[in-house]
Amino acid sequence: MDTSELYVFGRQPVRELLHRSPERVSKLYVREHLNPATLQELYALCSQNKIPVTTVPGRKLMEMVGKVNDQGIVALVSPVQYQDFDDWLDTIELQKTPQPFILLLDEIEDPNNFGAILRTAAASGADAVIIPKHRQSPVTPAVFKTSAGTAGLIPIMRVTNLNQTIIQLKDIGFWICGLDQNADRLYWQEDYNSPIALVIGSEGKGIRKKTLEHCDFTVRIPMKNDVESLNASVSAALLCYEISQKKGITK
Repeated sequence: MDTSELYVFGRQPVRELLHRSPERVSKLYVREHLNPATLQELYALCSQNKIPVTTVPGRKLMEMVGKVNDQGIVALVSPVQYQDFDDWLDTIELQKTPQPFILLLDEIEDPNNFGAILRTAAASGADAVIIPKHRQSPVTPAVFKTSAGTAGLIPIMRVTNLNQTIIQLKDIGFWICGLDQNADRLYWQEDYNSPIALVIGSEGKGIRKKTLEHCDFTVRIPMKNDVESLNASVSAALLCYEISQKKGITK
């Protein structure tokens, strides 16, 4: 896969991309020492669409796009089309799909883990994956490669506030299940007999405290031999297939 196709460089091309398809832009890279006054429109468009902006040395831009006239501006573009969360909410019909199942990822920053989770989500029959825009790996070339091309088979949505998104999901009937090693119940002890949104946290930190407080219930994976936790993608795989089996999605 030619990763150069996943970058757009130059002020005018990036400006047009931000106007026409801002949902496809994962991050904007700006060469250090550029005059901020000349970039006000780009900054405003990024702020309006909650797109992270990072200042980097010129050599970093060269690593991305090679020796081209990048004008100090490079946009990382997703190889898949993110779906708008509000549009997805408008189209989902819980009455026709009484047992939907989606994943919410809470700051999974490792591209390999993220890619593996996307592959598992598609394979296990999940209906969608929701990720935050900040402190979360976007769908980069590395993520797409790790997913073995399955990224985009089911809707992927990027949201600004994961906790607010959880509240909206609750409003339309979803129950929020958090994977937490301090939970009382084991993951196979639940029947998952409702629309389920499964929250997977990052390695080490797990689900953030505020997000955990929004969960309706939590489950844990039993650990033996003093093993503290599993890789996030392995944990997600166990839960995804357990939920799918209980719902009759995978047989």
